[in-house]
Amino acid sequence: MKKLLTIGTALAGLAFTVATAAAETKPAVLYDLGGRFDKSFNEAAYTGAEKFKQDYGIEYRDFEIQNDSQREQALRNFAKRGMNPIVAIGFSQANAVEKVAAEFPDTQFAIVDMVVDLPNVRSILFKEHEGSYIVGLLAAMASETGKVGFVGGMDIPLISKFACGYKQGVAAANPDAEVFENMTGTTGAAWNDPVKGGELAKSQFDRGADVVYHAAGGTGIGVLQAAADAGKLGIGVDSNQNGLHPGSVLTSMLKRVDIAVYQAFEDAENDSWSSGFEVLGLKEGGVDWALDDNNAELVNDEMKAAVEQASQQIISGEIVVHDYMSDESCPN
Repeated sequence: MKKLLTIGTALAGLAFTVATAAAETKPAVLYDLGGRFDKSFNEAAYTGAEKFKQDYGIEYRDFEIQNDSQREQALRNFAKRGMNPIVAIGFSQANAVEKVAAEFPDTQFAIVDMVVDLPNVRSILFKEHEGSYIVGLLAAMASETGKVGFVGGMDIPLISKFACGYKQGVAAANPDAEVFENMTGTTGAAWNDPVKGGELAKSQFDRGADVVYHAAGGTGIGVLQAAADAGKLGIGVDSNQNGLHPGSVLTSMLKRVDIAVYQAFEDAENDSWSSGFEVLGLKEGGVDWALDDNNAELVNDEMKAAVEQASQQIISGEIVVHDYMSDESCPN
């Protein structure tokens, strides 16, 4: 079995095309803990699958795991039933994808947020640090106290990647700003604990923060609720969460898992499937920030101009946002 690569080392790889025989597209999605309607990461995947169904008239299957032991079982059941392609959402699916994809070499698999080095697996990564930089810039410009916060879900390098990009964006707008940072836990339960998310956000508000960004899946719903209750500002993640508390969500850092799922399904349908890995950042439209009627009054022209300038500078390479996962450090 080929080695399971880390995201850091995988960036040296090259994508390659897999020749597959034409077959009926029977797509499937396996969500991570938190479920399809977590208003965040998993729901973005659901949105992409639904759009594909609407555009192509092709039904898909999906499954919400309740515990880690179900990952491998669900993938194998999909493969045995002829589902193809099968998209697994979340880095925690990596070991199960590696094992099951090796057992079903003629089935196309995709995984979001981790690289699995097998010829029938597409690995999809995002430059979360770039999108987080942008919302950090907005947080610092919106803050009246010079203190902002970050609440992460599971304490892993991927979530530190969000936090690090955010802190760099804050510092770019206000070098003297203070950033409070808390992680929710060290197990998968950290993605689905809105009560604790709310408690962590409240503790940061009590210390003077007036804007808090979450990267915590379903736990983040509690962060945004706490911000609304306190009359402060929250920042959503993955999906557009501006509408959860209109006027209290400054913006949302969009991680376009919906596009990744849609593209995987569409490529399979159009016989243009490719394996290997891809990395989606601002330039590729893989990350972005959300502006709509729910937060329009919170983002003034100066903030919009600053975001537009920073985005172009990141895309051009003039601004390089440090990727925490490259060396597991965050510049001061």
